[in-house]
Amino acid sequence: MSASDFLSAVRSRRTIYGISKDIQVSEERVQEIVREAVKHTPSAFNSQSARVLVLFGEQHDKLWDLTTEILRAIVPADKFESTQQRMGGFRAGYGTILYFEDQAAVEALQAQFPSYAERFPTWSQQSSGMLQYVIWTALELEGLGASLQHYNPLIDEKVRAEWSIPETWQLIAQMPFGHPTAPPGDKEFKPLEERIKVSR
Repeated sequence: MSASDFLSAVRSRRTIYGISKDIQVSEERVQEIVREAVKHTPSAFNSQSARVLVLFGEQHDKLWDLTTEILRAIVPADKFESTQQRMGGFRAGYGTILYFEDQAAVEALQAQFPSYAERFPTWSQQSSGMLQYVIWTALELEGLGASLQHYNPLIDEKVRAEWSIPETWQLIAQMPFGHPTAPPGDKEFKPLEERIKVSR
């Protein structure tokens, strides 16, 4: 595999909101992608603090049903229809990957390396972001569409209770995925000259 191949995958990964349950990728393959990504994505001090919950089928549907009900209680009635449609779009997918960071692992490093204690939460988030990106790109290469959502902390306690999540696992993001039913939207790019500096 060349850098060109890798960068082609980077370009291909997009946010896909239109998804369905009609996927041609097996659940076993999705799990394999997640396992490889969790194993090999780097983390600060090799903390390996990432934790993942993969939901398929009825469990995936249940997540978006409970998220809908939580939002129903806080979104004004006259604005809820669009919220419900958005939740229905995520529920229409095949599965959802939930990303967590184990705060026990973070706190252990803080105790072991007190000089860096205030930095470990940031490094933990950075590691989670890398894991999300690796899995997202891999799903794209398998022909799946996905997006990244953040309904935490609103759903944290319900998720913890429903799927027996340890207290030390902090929910970071949710990634619904499925067969793409609509192309990604247009994406504009700021001039790279404003974003990159090179010094020789």
